[in-house]
Amino acid sequence: MLKYILRRLILLIPLLIGISLISFLVMHLAPGKPTDIQTQLNQKVSLQVRERLEKLYGLDQPVMVQYSNWIKRLVRLDFGESFVDGRPVRNKISERIPITLIINILSLLIIFSIAIPIGIFSAVKVGTFFDRAMTVFVFIGFAMPTFWLALLLMKWFGVTLQWLPVSGIRSIDFEHMSFFGKLLDYARHLFLPVMISAFTGLAGLSRYMRANMIQVLRQDYIRTAYAKGLSANRIYFRHALKNALLPVITILGLSIPGLIGGSVITESIFAIPGMGKLFYDAVMARDYPVIMGILVIGAFLTLIGNLIADVSYSLADPRIRESEK
Repeated sequence: MLKYILRRLILLIPLLIGISLISFLVMHLAPGKPTDIQTQLNQKVSLQVRERLEKLYGLDQPVMVQYSNWIKRLVRLDFGESFVDGRPVRNKISERIPITLIINILSLLIIFSIAIPIGIFSAVKVGTFFDRAMTVFVFIGFAMPTFWLALLLMKWFGVTLQWLPVSGIRSIDFEHMSFFGKLLDYARHLFLPVMISAFTGLAGLSRYMRANMIQVLRQDYIRTAYAKGLSANRIYFRHALKNALLPVITILGLSIPGLIGGSVITESIFAIPGMGKLFYDAVMARDYPVIMGILVIGAFLTLIGNLIADVSYSLADPRIRESEK
């Protein structure tokens, strides 16, 4: 197992370089330059000023030279400085990560605590009213656009009922609140973003859990357990559930990049200063260092998530360990 992990970690290096190279080339192929936003809106800016800005940002050099310079900085964990405000990209990212982590961890907890029981009971009660009702609920979750649901709930809870705020993560008078008042204010601001993020992921995971549970319940060892006279709860939750959860491990591993990457749509609609909003603003401003910094972090976490999922899968299933041997 240790050799397998070391081999996978070594293979991450060329994969990460390949992903970063493709992302860098695609980013430069996109129309528009970072200097366009700063110069095109000002008619007094001359051609010489534009050339000076491009030289300042290093955009006058060939693309591969720019990429090699960027790689040299990346080895030192230096993502460069933002073209928008000149701040280090590492500082801008570190400021946005905590709020994104909070939202995505809370939504994941809600997803797994609700989707797994729904999947189990839908598989046990196949064809019943509960199963059909959950199927309709899941199809609605798949078909409903996130931005439309967010705007609908904002209008309902924020405008019509005026129960919850519709933007930001804290109120204007936040500094004058007590400790518990600040916690309540954070909770009121994060309620809608967390619920919307959880609702979109709830539908898919519950279907995965239902399909896996139905497949496991049709195995021979489950029939043997019934023949031995074991109770239904013991068969479902001790024998079947452990094997039905194996594919969910893969989904959990692939959820790691989303913990940091955030949701561009949700954070942009609710004006939440997270990683998703930062990435959206960087794309609109053609802020190349910030874009590449977020893309590299997302790619690295995706590869690590795949590795964690594979290792967890082999630890949970003895058959995979035997096949590796």
